[in-house]
Amino acid sequence: MKKTAFLFPGQGAQFVGMGQTLLAELPAASERFDQAKAILGYDLRQVCLEGPAERLNSTTYSQPALFVCSLAAVDLLRRDNPQALAATEATAGLSLGEYTALTFAEAIDFEAALRVVQCRGEAMQAAADQSPSGMVSVLGLETRQVEELCDQARQPDEVLQIANYLCPGNLVVSGHTAACERLGGLATAAGAMKVIPLAVAGAFHTSLMAPALERLRDALRDTEIRRPRMAVISNVDAQPHWDPEEIRDILVRQVVSPVRWEDCVRHLLASGTESFYELGPGKVLKGLMKRIDRKAECENLG
Repeated sequence: MKKTAFLFPGQGAQFVGMGQTLLAELPAASERFDQAKAILGYDLRQVCLEGPAERLNSTTYSQPALFVCSLAAVDLLRRDNPQALAATEATAGLSLGEYTALTFAEAIDFEAALRVVQCRGEAMQAAADQSPSGMVSVLGLETRQVEELCDQARQPDEVLQIANYLCPGNLVVSGHTAACERLGGLATAAGAMKVIPLAVAGAFHTSLMAPALERLRDALRDTEIRRPRMAVISNVDAQPHWDPEEIRDILVRQVVSPVRWEDCVRHLLASGTESFYELGPGKVLKGLMKRIDRKAECENLG
């Protein structure tokens, strides 16, 4: 059987109505959402199915929603294709998805992970509220070009940097709102195919998220983390980490560090992974995979 890895999406993949099919077909998914309601103190099922979009797109709600929906997709695969789970030897998740990956790898229990995800979302939303900021996807330019454009667009008192290295020709820049707007104009003039503002609350994976670190660090300190049962590739350095204290540290660093998603996927490919499952809402990761390695098999479920 082909060596398989599971991939879990991050913030930006959410949409009103996500999880509807899972909830209709799978009792285990309904049970997860019932458990989430008891943990979170609000009806996550209603937020996912009914929105409104403004609420679901808030970091406070979108991170728990993606976490629970993605693990419900694992439940569906467990029912329909248990052989795929048996063949899985590694996992990775984009930003928030790294918590999903760690939960799937049994490093953190579902309830404990969801509480940390709730704390992470609230802390990141609070950090975003302190300064007008955002993220912009830039398509069709090389990394060095985008770095130079960030240098041109950034004022001395502003943050603006590449925050997500997703795949060749697909980079996400994060920073102060005014700087992102200037970058958009410069990137278009430089020949970018598209410049797309993302539906996120702030400049994730930059120093503007530093106010979230203390609260997240405290939450992780109180959370039991075990050695993962399989490799979980970190966003920060595209390497697996096995020691629970290292995992705690890297999850804190992740909030203010760029997401090296392309490197994560290339690490998995270099280790012999041939087949991938994207488990969760949307098909963002499957699309990125095709840009990284067209030969790699990637199936979406969620």
